[in-house]
This record gives sequence, C-alpha cells and structure tokens, in this order.
Amino acid sequence: MNRFEGPGGKEARIRYLDGDFQVMTPGAFVRCAVTGDTIPLDELKYWSVARQEPYINAAVSLSREIESNPDLRSRRS
Repeated sequence: MNRFEGPGGKEARIRYLDGDFQVMTPGAFVRCAVTGDTIPLDELKYWSVARQEPYINAAVSLSREIESNPDLRSRRS
C-alpha cells in the first residue's frame, strides 16, 4: 500500500518532515490547522515541521508563520 491509499473517508495522522511527510495512520486526508478544511494527501504541499501542522495553501501557511513569529511582520515590505 502506498502512502496515499487507505480508508476512503478517514483522516490520516502524519509526521511532517523537511520536504516530505510520513504517514503514521493511513487515511485519505488531513485538516488544515488554521481553516479546518480537508486536504487530500495527494494535494498536501504546505506544513510546519516545527509545529507539526498542515496548511491548505501558501497564504494560510504564511499567515500562521507571522502569527507565531510577529517579528516577521516587520520584514514584509
């Protein structure tokens, strides 16, 4: 079984690594840590290794990063 196979409607449990992730409990999707939207595993592209959180898209990922590190806000121009 590859990492994208598994029970159809079940949420996967994932360990997020640098540039990859490891499926700990098989499933079809994860939930965005910010929005709660479902993310099919084959579409998962954004996550935080430090916080072990998945994100639906780059904008949400950046938003969470700035929320977690407010000093980054002053770097945006």
